[in-house]
Amino acid sequence: MSRLQTGSLVKAAAGKESGGYYAVIGFSGCHALIADGRKRRLDSPKRKNPKHLIPLNRETDTEGITDKKLRNVLRELSTESTPQP
Repeated sequence: MSRLQTGSLVKAAAGKESGGYYAVIGFSGCHALIADGRKRRLDSPKRKNPKHLIPLNRETDTEGITDKKLRNVLRELSTESTPQP
C-alpha cells in the first residue's frame, strides 16, 4: 500500500463517506484530514483513520486550491474510474 501524504487522492472504504473520492489536505495526529469540496469543504475537513482510506496513487497540488478546483479534480477522477457502457 502506498503511503498517504498531503495531496494524495483517496477513496473512502468505511463510514458514511464509503465509496466517495477525497483529497488528503493534511494530518491531525494519526488521522488524515480529507475534503471533497462539497459536503466536506477545505475549511472544515473530515478527520478519518488512514486505515479506512484506499490510496489511488494519484496526487494533486493543495497549495492555493479552492473547493471548486478540488471538485473538478475529483469529478475527473470519478469519471475515469467509472466503466463506460
